[in-house]
Amino acid sequence: MADAGPPAPIALLILAVEDLPRAAAFYDAAFGWEVGWNEPVYREYRLPGGTGLSLYARAGFAANTGLTPAAVPPGATTSTEIYLRVADLEAACARLRAAGARELSPPADRVWGDRAAYFADPDGNVIGVAVVLPH
Repeated sequence: MADAGPPAPIALLILAVEDLPRAAAFYDAAFGWEVGWNEPVYREYRLPGGTGLSLYARAGFAANTGLTPAAVPPGATTSTEIYLRVADLEAACARLRAAGARELSPPADRVWGDRAAYFADPDGNVIGVAVVLPH
């Protein structure tokens, strides 16, 4: 069997959202990432390091996959988590709260060596923000 080469780096993470303008306003306020592509059903952010994060209206997402992603009931979360290492955990938490994120777990030292907090975006996607604990 031929070698497939090194693993492919993640180029883009895509979240299906119920209300694209609402989701875009949230991510703009929470993170302020550069917008790389913006269409009525799709918004793509350029993240530091080259990976992209996109928001895709459910109907548009369904046009590509043939299946409509399940809607998340109010108060629930998806099985998706975005985990971000930040320079200032308290500032990141404050910005998420101000943007309207629902806090799931306050900042705490985690067994894997990070101090992390967890939030949910307006569509129930989980966002973890963290700093590495000093050794």
